[in-house]
Amino acid sequence: MDNRLRALRQQLREQNIQAFLIPHTDEHQSEYTPSYAERLAWLTGFDGSAGFSCVTLNAASIFVDGRYTLQVRNQVDTKLFSTLKLHEDLVEDWLFDNLNEGDIVGYDPWLHSNSWLKKAREKLSPRNITLKALKSNLIDEVWLDRPSPSKEPAFVHRYRYSGEKSSHKRKRIAAEIKSKGANALIITSLDSIAWLLNIRGNDVSSTPLVLSFVILFETGKAELFIDPDKLTDEVKKHLGNQVDCFSKDEFLSHVEALGEGGLTVLLDPKRANAAIFEKLEKSKAKIVEADDPCQLDKACKNDIELDGARKAHVRDAVALCKFLCWLDEQAPKGKIDELDAVKELYDFRNEVSLFQGTSFDTISSAGPNGAIVHYRVTEKTSRRLEKGMIYLVDSGGQYLDGTTDVTRTIAIGPATEEQKDHFTRVLKGHIALAQARFPVGRSGAHLDTLARKALWDIGLDYDHGTGHGVGSFLGVHEGPQSISPLSFKVPLKPGMILSNEPGYYKAGEYGIRIENLVIVKSSEYEEEEKPMLTFETITLVPIDTRLINAHMMSAAEITWLNIYHAKVREKIAPLLEGKEKEWLIRATESIMSL
Repeated sequence: MDNRLRALRQQLREQNIQAFLIPHTDEHQSEYTPSYAERLAWLTGFDGSAGFSCVTLNAASIFVDGRYTLQVRNQVDTKLFSTLKLHEDLVEDWLFDNLNEGDIVGYDPWLHSNSWLKKAREKLSPRNITLKALKSNLIDEVWLDRPSPSKEPAFVHRYRYSGEKSSHKRKRIAAEIKSKGANALIITSLDSIAWLLNIRGNDVSSTPLVLSFVILFETGKAELFIDPDKLTDEVKKHLGNQVDCFSKDEFLSHVEALGEGGLTVLLDPKRANAAIFEKLEKSKAKIVEADDPCQLDKACKNDIELDGARKAHVRDAVALCKFLCWLDEQAPKGKIDELDAVKELYDFRNEVSLFQGTSFDTISSAGPNGAIVHYRVTEKTSRRLEKGMIYLVDSGGQYLDGTTDVTRTIAIGPATEEQKDHFTRVLKGHIALAQARFPVGRSGAHLDTLARKALWDIGLDYDHGTGHGVGSFLGVHEGPQSISPLSFKVPLKPGMILSNEPGYYKAGEYGIRIENLVIVKSSEYEEEEKPMLTFETITLVPIDTRLINAHMMSAAEITWLNIYHAKVREKIAPLLEGKEKEWLIRATESIMSL
């Protein structure tokens, strides 16, 4: 990494700039990026899904969120990069402190949102520090073996899975464009494009996205900018005569034409990159800044999508139960490691119908590795599973009818009283959220505390959100909905799918997380004075009762767990045979308060 840092600094000198910005994202502001856009990982070694690096001639930093506090220390040379916290330590503050009056900060305008650049300029202007858009990314200049973008073809996401025709979606979003006083919407988020056009692809690992841009007009007609090699005859027929296709190289010229044609353009400042804003401003377009309307519409699944999600979770549970049966049999022998478990789980999922691959890299973490929230196992780090350990496995599948994400924490041999105490507190928080009933209009931030209270009671907490949105054969992390202390702006709505995943992590010893997916739905109590919402849990995998201290649970909590396990047994046992069915019956036995 030292050689790469030196090469980058040489580029700074040649460009006569004093700093360069390296975010973890691509030209679509994606969380999970294609291999050609993994510039942050190439420079620093950090391969998490949220990060930002700043490099000057004399200093370098990397910012990560709370999920990656331990991971960044393991992957990044802290002699070369100082480590800071995203959202707490501001990138612009670090630049202010590490640069001199009049210095120039270079950036790639395709990789930064206009809203962040505006905020950074305001912070740095008192010292006359300027931000300069560069014609090429400096990492690309020194990354000699950088991969090329995927050439995989796009494919159609069938109506039997999407539940709505693309033409109907375009018409509805077009009405929102009109309501904002605009003539066209520029769509840059890959999941919005995939949802709107009912297409999928293989351009991003674990997420079925197609590298592209879209301009949607108030008439409902659209322009798709995509590598022509990706367009099969089937996809062209599916898109029809209301979607005109162009090469990605033509995108900016069409953006420019919007302004030259006197059109008013709707654009999401959080998602659209600065290169697009700059082109619109130069062409004198009138810009209306607003949230991408596809995002909220996509988050509220229709009945076919919800039914598909439920069915996908049943099939996914069969694979997971087979895996957990295998794990209980093999782990106490001390002969398998984390990578063995990843392979075994993949093989079980690969037997399931409609399986398209994992929805993210499986987090397979034994003992101390479990305390690394988004741990990624490698040949070098793979730890053997042994008695006395807690094993945490967080995994998911992409199916044509739905996306899954489930975490289970498993006892390998007898658990300690402390482990049981902490596991039970996490479970109490999970149950509290699963049982929540809340007024229409409330956001995830209003519910987050429910999942943390049992941990807070003894001074413990976890440094990540409690829940994220999940797509329909799309991103395993989907916005705009979430459950976290920061998620005040977006009310939860019926049809949204979210995770329920409180946890606890003891550095150097173990990690605990229990994750199910839930659907937001209308409450059915007739006596309610105002409209209320609740959750339907759709994950159907046993929770390890060997880690529970029943003395700590209320009668209502035990009842919830027993009802949940009875449902798991009812739905999944008929789909299993032999020792795997016997394992499930044992794993779902009722517990009683002692």
